[in-house]
Amino acid sequence: MATNKNGPSLTTNRLALFPDSTRIRKDSLTIAGRTLASLADEFGTPLYIYDRATMDASVDSYKAGLGAHYTASSEITYAGKAFLCKAIAEWTCQHKLWVDCTGEVEIGIAMAGGVPRDRILVHGVNKSNADLISALRHAGTIVVDNMTELERISSLFSDPRFNDPLQPMRRLFPNIWLRLQPGLAVETHHAHTQTGQSGSKFGMTPSEIIEAAEICKSSNMPMTGLHFHQGSNFRDTSPLVSAIELGIDLVKENGFNEPWHFCPGGGWGTSYHEDELPQPDIEEYVRVITEKVNEKCKSTGLSLPYLHLEPGRSLVARAGVAIYRVGTVKRRGDRTWVLTDGGLADNLRYAMYGTKYTCLTATHLSREMNERISIAGPYCESGDVIIEDLPMPKVEEGELIAIPVSGAYHLSMSSNYNGARRPSVVWLEEGSARLIVRRETPEDLYQRDLSII
Repeated sequence: MATNKNGPSLTTNRLALFPDSTRIRKDSLTIAGRTLASLADEFGTPLYIYDRATMDASVDSYKAGLGAHYTASSEITYAGKAFLCKAIAEWTCQHKLWVDCTGEVEIGIAMAGGVPRDRILVHGVNKSNADLISALRHAGTIVVDNMTELERISSLFSDPRFNDPLQPMRRLFPNIWLRLQPGLAVETHHAHTQTGQSGSKFGMTPSEIIEAAEICKSSNMPMTGLHFHQGSNFRDTSPLVSAIELGIDLVKENGFNEPWHFCPGGGWGTSYHEDELPQPDIEEYVRVITEKVNEKCKSTGLSLPYLHLEPGRSLVARAGVAIYRVGTVKRRGDRTWVLTDGGLADNLRYAMYGTKYTCLTATHLSREMNERISIAGPYCESGDVIIEDLPMPKVEEGELIAIPVSGAYHLSMSSNYNGARRPSVVWLEEGSARLIVRRETPEDLYQRDLSII
């Protein structure tokens, strides 16, 4: 096992960040029985792989927590913004998850993957007309972010395209949830991942929620739920408690329809680097939420709601691994640059948030980690860096680098910068590897272009 002269086995610690089915065999990394080297040879690089076993286990952990601590009905929502494609949508159906969609394209992907209407939930802080029309036609729930949006929805409530005016509560029209800005943020590693604080662009203040509730009741719209979200990738549950109390008080005061739905968001964290271990405890997260909901509903005399959790990255991040091939190594004094074929175009998170990643080589894992390297991509941008100053063995050109915890907010935020083509995505399950998203071609990039000649 590769070790660092100044500490315990780094390889062992880093393996804890990889998918559940990861093993070392003949000094090489395997996931779901396949070597990463063979996957790179078959599908090319950059390559993203998703391990089904890890995703299944994450869902099971949330369901077990809810089953142990909550006696009423509950649901788990997959965050489409983390990464959504047809195959992932199909997987959510197998687990009977809801799918959080932002805009008409994500709604379309969910539909293509067979997600039932009543499990499509639509978010968005500035939904376009096309987004709203798609949500009204195909979604079961719309989370209303602001008063302007609510007024637009209200004007469509009696439109025969979306409802039967003789049956105004008919299920064809989506349920309406109101998004609260609780004025409380959770502690995250970057301000850009906080959403619940006062002054945030997300949601409505308590006074706006009261006004929105009046509009819903006067229009007889199906106002069935309250939602809030305080931030992404956090570990401390304490700010959730006050926000849950505020949210349930607002429901009590404003007469939401029964049975009512309550979603205290999601964003529970995951570890990206060995320095961040151990992984945040899912059961503890679920316990804190459910105990407070139970306690607050009892004290206010409210029935227990359908409780919704939006696990976000903690369902999918650790299931994903990015595989890059090293093209050039530059050793200059005390700085070693390892330049790969992937980077900023498929992973913006270091540039945007300073996310601290780690990695392993795909082969020759028993080497001593006696060098410190920085990993960057091929793009003409100084910010095209993924990892800095990481203990590693002496990496050579042509080797494969595997970066764990790459399953969330990589591909969904990817771009075509410098003509980059979005990478292939492979689904791993019990020794099988299936292509679920093909690599973009040059034709994909310029087929929308029109000539001026």
